[in-house]
Amino acid sequence: MLTGRQRLGIRGESIAARWLVLRGWEILDRRFRSGHRDIDLVVCRPEEGSAGRIVAFVEVRTRYSTDFGTPAETVGWKKQRELARSARAWVASNRCSGDHYRFDVVGVIVGTARVQIQYVPDAFWLRFFG
Repeated sequence: MLTGRQRLGIRGESIAARWLVLRGWEILDRRFRSGHRDIDLVVCRPEEGSAGRIVAFVEVRTRYSTDFGTPAETVGWKKQRELARSARAWVASNRCSGDHYRFDVVGVIVGTARVQIQYVPDAFWLRFFG
C-alpha cells in the first residue's frame, strides 16, 4: 500500500515525464534501481552538432507548495552522490559511444489551481567517470 507521499512522488514523476517528452526527450528508463538507490527518470535526445546523444539522469521532486523552498533546492550533496552511483551502474550496462551525460532536476509543484514545473538542466556536475 502506497503512502500519500509515495503517491505524490509517482504523480510528479508522471507529470515530469510527460513534460520532458513534449519537449523532445525520449524516456529510456523510469525508476532505475541500483541496490537501494534509484534514478527517477533517464532521458535522452540527440545532441546538436554531434553523432551522440545527451543522456540526462533526472531527479524529480514533487511538492504541494514552495513554502519551504523550491523542490530543486532539496537535492543535497548526499542525494547527488547517490545519483552518481546509480548513474554509474546505468552507464555500465547502457553506454553508447558518443553519449554525453548530465544530471537534471525537475521540480513539480502540485498546487490547488495548477501544476508548475521548475526545470533545472545541468543542475549539478559530478565527475562520475574515469
